[in-house]
Amino acid sequence: MKLSDFSYDLPDELIARYPTAERTASRLLMLDGASGEIVHGQFTDLLSQLQAGDLLVLNDTKVLAARLWGRKASGGRIEILVERMLDQDRVLAHVRASKSPKAGAELYLTALADSDEVLAKVEVLGRHDALFELRFIEGGDAVTVMNTIGHMPLPPYIDRKDELSDRERYQTVFGRKEGAVAAPTAGLHFSEGFLQQCKDKGVDTAFVTLHVGAGTFQPVRVENITEHKMHAETIEVSAEVCAQVAATRAKGGRVIAVGTTAVRSLESASQSGELTPFSGDSEIFIYPGYQFKSVDAMVTNFHLPESTLIMLVSAFAGQNNVFNAYREAVAQQYRFFSYGDAMFVLPQPI
Repeated sequence: MKLSDFSYDLPDELIARYPTAERTASRLLMLDGASGEIVHGQFTDLLSQLQAGDLLVLNDTKVLAARLWGRKASGGRIEILVERMLDQDRVLAHVRASKSPKAGAELYLTALADSDEVLAKVEVLGRHDALFELRFIEGGDAVTVMNTIGHMPLPPYIDRKDELSDRERYQTVFGRKEGAVAAPTAGLHFSEGFLQQCKDKGVDTAFVTLHVGAGTFQPVRVENITEHKMHAETIEVSAEVCAQVAATRAKGGRVIAVGTTAVRSLESASQSGELTPFSGDSEIFIYPGYQFKSVDAMVTNFHLPESTLIMLVSAFAGQNNVFNAYREAVAQQYRFFSYGDAMFVLPQPI
């Protein structure tokens, strides 16, 4: 399979740079992988697609205000994007500067890119390939500093400065475990009220954790996609979730993953052939030909051309079906990517 097989043309004006006024106000494209049938609707129509006894699996990661500004001792400006928490004081981060800082250097953090008021300090402990290990030494621990002066790490294609409203809207209503630097965007459509409607219909919920890293936006750089190496992400699938999935399937219900992160969490924990508790890093790469073990349907957003995420959806619903749906979505002027519209996808039979 070639990288170019997963490309499509997207007009720039269809990239959603702001969320809808209400979480559930997005559109929903429903794709049946068995027939290729496409149905257009609103996100609230998802309720009619769910059945009593189904299980929604949601990713409860919480996005860190992971973008920080500051300067070096020399005065040169820096931008820090935290990639991963190591402990309460240490992180791995991308550091953008005119000249890379060396181990032992102190970096002075400010609230704004052009500010001179130092509000926190970090020490550079060392470098691990493209990432720097930083320790927060003044101003509070890592999360405290990020919550105080950090900025929401909006994706590169949302080419605007983050705003105060992004602190709420680039975050799911059920996020509770801090550690992501990108939102599990399919979950952004769910309001507390809509989740209650699902519960009232007899649909259960389960929570996995996958802390999305900045690597999710890294392009695939090889033409033969089987040569691509995925970035590692931290995943947790509890014994309780495994029991919920088993009980759902035993009574004939469906396991519906909300977002590709929930899909990767469940499938990472299913590599033995059955779902078992999992805690640790995963580099799972799902592309056409993959046999899904624990997911019966998925809710997802529209993904970037040539991304590993569009490959995952293609593996689930069939590559031709998915790209027919994307062409239809472009023609119908759906909104794309993180703040965009959603899909409800049923699988292509094996």
